[in-house]
Amino acid sequence: MSKKAIQFGGGNIGRGFVAEFLHDAGYEVVFVDVMDAVVSDLQTTPSYTVTEVSKEGESTKTITNYRAINSKTHADDAVKEIATAEIVTCAVGPNILKFIAPLIAKGIDARTESKPLAVIACENAIGATDTLHKFIKENTKEDRLSSLPDRARFANSAIDRIVPNQPPNHGLNVRIESFYEWAVEQDPFGPGGHPDIPAIHWVNKLEPYIERKLFTVNTGHATTAYYGHLRGKETIAEALADEEILGHVHRVLDETASLIVAKHGIDEKEQKEYVDLIIRRFSNPHLEDNVERVGRAPIRKLSRKERFIGPASQLAERGQKFDALVNTIEMALRFQNVPGDEESAELAKIMKEKSAEDATSYLTGLEKSHPLYPHVLERVTKVQQDTK
Repeated sequence: MSKKAIQFGGGNIGRGFVAEFLHDAGYEVVFVDVMDAVVSDLQTTPSYTVTEVSKEGESTKTITNYRAINSKTHADDAVKEIATAEIVTCAVGPNILKFIAPLIAKGIDARTESKPLAVIACENAIGATDTLHKFIKENTKEDRLSSLPDRARFANSAIDRIVPNQPPNHGLNVRIESFYEWAVEQDPFGPGGHPDIPAIHWVNKLEPYIERKLFTVNTGHATTAYYGHLRGKETIAEALADEEILGHVHRVLDETASLIVAKHGIDEKEQKEYVDLIIRRFSNPHLEDNVERVGRAPIRKLSRKERFIGPASQLAERGQKFDALVNTIEMALRFQNVPGDEESAELAKIMKEKSAEDATSYLTGLEKSHPLYPHVLERVTKVQQDTK
């Protein structure tokens, strides 16, 4: 009997990151999605390609051995598949976890397999699997909660791989950066052991990997996008070719590096090499990554535990420097009414209709007593005055 994995989300990350490595590990992948066109394409196309792009060139592999279910119309089928799978992964966006949780909960509850299901959320968010786990418990009968660990184990992960804008008419095929990192907690799986997926780096303590990635890759990427957008740049590589923007990015990542080194004991030289690697990756013109794509969803990116407020708040609490991060927060606040991005329009509305104090609290989740609060409030006030 072949190994089976369930992948919620048949988008570019689901197909081009997660499913690629599940396929390489010998799993049959069952995609679960609600987008009719995506599901139909997966059901009628026997294979697709993943093209890995680097400065050295391109390499392409073919992905096969997959099926797809539309959970909007065939929820019961999805439940049956989960009940007999070895692993459930997802790449749907942090805000969608609460919507897929009831289905996963039903599938877990129906399990009769001897080995617990491995559940790993592959989202750009801290503790995404913990969040999914919470929603699953909320959708599990109370008398079944105590035995839930017998049926499923939940492990947080940190993922890192750039999926740039795709070429026109690419269909299911995905162009993706060749570099990747996928770190997952191994402790939740206990004596039975974790799933056999060679691409995963299994770790005992995940927080250093999550924060290093989020506060370097995501912070640096979005910083480049927001400064690039304000200066009329089209791509991330084009933005980083501007020495002034490159300087802003380096200053921001110097600040986040000081937090990562102090908090997690990562070697300062190692972190500097990591930063240099990240900037080289962003500067790759072959990725053709659009600044507006990277900058989209500014409200989420400005939230309390995300890539700007997260590190800046911790630096403020430690009495360390955070000026460059505050400058970038201002740039993010100016990412308003960008075509195709609903959150940028919502941000414009919030900045127009709320007082500076209310907007600061609403967007960042910072308490007024927090040492970072007055510095962000100052930038919110400035942007509101400039955009009147």
